[in-house]
Amino acid sequence: MLILTTVLTTGALTLTACGSRDDSKNSSGGDTQTVVIGLDAPLTGDLSALGLGIKNSADLAVKTANKDKTVPGVKFELQALDDQAQPSVGQQNATKFIDNKGVLGIVGPLNSGVAQSMQKPLNDASLTQVSPANTGTELTQGNNWKTGDKQRPFKTYFRTATTDQIQGAFAAKYLYNDAKVKNVYLIDDQKPYGAGLAASFKATFTELGGKIVGADHVNPDDRDFNAVVTKVKKSGAKAVYYGGEYPAGAPLSQQLKDSVKIPLMGGDGMYSADFIKLNKKAQGDIATSVGKPVEELDSAKKFIADYKTAGYKDAYEAYGGSTYDATWAIIEAVKAVVADNKGKLPDDARAKVLAAMSKVQFDGVTGPVSFDEYGDTTNTMMTAYQVDSGKWVSKLSEAYK
Repeated sequence: MLILTTVLTTGALTLTACGSRDDSKNSSGGDTQTVVIGLDAPLTGDLSALGLGIKNSADLAVKTANKDKTVPGVKFELQALDDQAQPSVGQQNATKFIDNKGVLGIVGPLNSGVAQSMQKPLNDASLTQVSPANTGTELTQGNNWKTGDKQRPFKTYFRTATTDQIQGAFAAKYLYNDAKVKNVYLIDDQKPYGAGLAASFKATFTELGGKIVGADHVNPDDRDFNAVVTKVKKSGAKAVYYGGEYPAGAPLSQQLKDSVKIPLMGGDGMYSADFIKLNKKAQGDIATSVGKPVEELDSAKKFIADYKTAGYKDAYEAYGGSTYDATWAIIEAVKAVVADNKGKLPDDARAKVLAAMSKVQFDGVTGPVSFDEYGDTTNTMMTAYQVDSGKWVSKLSEAYK
C-alpha cells in the first residue's frame, strides 16, 4: 500500500512504500527516493574478521552507487545488522529487515546455518537476499540435490559464492592430484556448512581412489583437540581435511602439528588472515575459496584501490569482491525496476526487484555476474591456497566443469 503524508508546516511530501522519498532533489528536479539495502553478517565474535570485510565491501558499493548516481533519483542506504553467526539472531534480523519497508534487498549472511533461518521469512515477504559467502548446496537446490532431484526451495535467495558441491570436489581433486595426498583423516564441526563440505570432499576423494583412514566430529566451540589429534596420528593419515571455520580450525591445526607433521586443509571458512594469526604453525596448511584472488583480477583493480582510499580499518578478507558484486546485483535490479516505472519506485517494489534479479547481468569485481535457475552464481571459479611464510599464497585457480 502507498501511503502519502503531507507535512503542513513545511509542505514536504513523505512517501512510504517499499522504498521512501526524502526532501532532496535529484538532478532532474524531482524528489530523491531512498532505497535501503540490508546487510547481515557476524560483526562481533570469532568470525567478525570476515563479517566486517563483508560490511565494508557492501558499504563501498552503496557509496559508489550514490556518488556515480547509478540509479537516477535514488539514494541507497545500508542497514547493517550483526547476526553473531547465530541462526536465531539471523532470523530476528530477517524480521527487522522485513519490517523496514525501505529495504528492497539484503546482502548476506556469511554462514549457511544462519541463511537457513532467514530464507523462509524473507521468501514470504518477497524480499530479495544475495549471499556473498554461503556455500551450502541445499540452500538453492533443496535437500535432495545429491540424488539429482534439484528443487529450488526459495525464490528470493541468490548467491555470488559457488556451492559446497563444487568446492568439496575441487578440494578433493587438488589434494589428490596436485598435493599427491592419498590418505586423509576427515573431521567436521557438525554445522551445515562444515558437514556439507566434508561430505562433498569425501565423495570425490574416494571416487578418485583416495582413502579416508578415519573420520570424526568436533564441537566448533572447543579449543582442545588433543583427543582427535591422537586418533589422527594413529591412523597414518597424510593430511586432515576439516569441514569448519577458522576459529576452531586454527587451534586444531596447531595441535596437529605439535603431534604429527601433516597439513590441515579446509574450505573458504578457513581462508582468513586470522587463521594464520591464531595458528603459529600454519605453514603448509591449505584452503580453498570461491572465485579467483581479487588481487589477480584486472576487474578488481578499482575495487581494491577504492577500498584503500575509503580508509576502512578492516581488510576486505575472503568475501570482499563477492560482497561488492552481491550488493551491486541488488542495485542493478533496482535500476531496472526504476527505469521500467518512469524513474520512480513502484508500489510493489520488492516484488519487482525480485523479478528483476533473475535477469541481472553485469561485469563485476569477480568477473561476469549472473544467476542460474536456482539462484546460484554462474561463476564456478575456485582457488586453492597454501600458507607460506605467514600468508596465503594462491596455488591453483580453475573453473569447475
